[in-house]
Amino acid sequence: MSEYQYYEFQAIDRPLTKDELEGVRKLSSRARISATHFVNEYHYGNFRGDERKLMEQLYDAHLHFASWGSRRLMLRLPTTVLPARRAEPYCAEDALTCRTRKGHLLLDFSYEAEDGGEWDFETSFTLAPFTTLRTELDAGDLRPLYLAWLSALTRWELEEDVDEDEYTHAIEPPVPAGLAHLTGPQRALADFLHVDPHLLTAAARASGTAPSQAIDKDSLAAWIRALPPHEKDTLLLDAALGTAPQPGPALLARHRAASHGTVEPSTTARRRSAAELLDAAHELRTEHTRQQEQARAQARRAEQSARESHLDHLAENAEQAWQDIAHLIGQKQPGPYDTAITLLKDLREVHDRVGTPEEFTRRLHDLREQHRGKPSLMRRLTDAGLTAR
Repeated sequence: MSEYQYYEFQAIDRPLTKDELEGVRKLSSRARISATHFVNEYHYGNFRGDERKLMEQLYDAHLHFASWGSRRLMLRLPTTVLPARRAEPYCAEDALTCRTRKGHLLLDFSYEAEDGGEWDFETSFTLAPFTTLRTELDAGDLRPLYLAWLSALTRWELEEDVDEDEYTHAIEPPVPAGLAHLTGPQRALADFLHVDPHLLTAAARASGTAPSQAIDKDSLAAWIRALPPHEKDTLLLDAALGTAPQPGPALLARHRAASHGTVEPSTTARRRSAAELLDAAHELRTEHTRQQEQARAQARRAEQSARESHLDHLAENAEQAWQDIAHLIGQKQPGPYDTAITLLKDLREVHDRVGTPEEFTRRLHDLREQHRGKPSLMRRLTDAGLTAR
């Protein structure tokens, strides 16, 4: 079976140097490479580089997915804006790991399809929808991390050898605000990690309202003016030389903290167990299924009612319907032929309802005899089962 893999890296805080770029070019002769991007697709073989080392040393974001269901997203952030201690409570085996390296925190989101699952050659991703997650995390929004923990719980529920006591003793990490109203990149991440939507809805019940991300430019300008001159000089010099991360996200996070206080996930609310969340998700899923079945039943009843009304009207105007059929056939075109066939099938049902199937058979026989020189029409009549009984 053929396979497909996609690799993409992006340098956000600073472009690669000439020497770094040359080193990356040695990893692939077919990749699309620039000072800020690396993209390659494989239909056979594997990437020769080490994704983790490349992220530790050069890049700020990485995406990989494969046709057999493997998915991986890596984000690198300065530990000054997101220290490991804040991310570690959300880490879960096979869903999110984090490690620090040279002043950066490396977040590794992953998803592996169950063994024996069908290969997926239709789904595709690019890194662009996910890079904004980095900015959100810079600003103190920990929803992406909680989504990874939910992804792990989604997969945990599917495992057959998990002791039920483990569900009871596993406690959720601090719940960030705004789970009920995810941003676009966060919704993309939830889809990427296969987070159960009912589990997400259940989790959001303990999540407060996300603070507004709107920026008061006047307030921000005043806050920046009050920064010590030497600090502003250092920020501008680092930005110009590309020797430090882009200052924007960190400055915005500091401004929000100074204005509204640092927004931390709730630590006072009672933390729920995995069992509680899974039970709540099951109840939501059951209710959703019931509502869907009810909606389908209502749709079927409405469709049947409309069908009955149509046939009643046709019964009252049967002669006009036969005339319409003759007019449609007289146009000698595929579209009118198809409309005539539909009308004939409806008339057959009308005659059966009123107990005059013989009359329909007679008139159909006459019609076939009259137009037997029209092979296209004859074929349509036969395919529709409109033949002599």
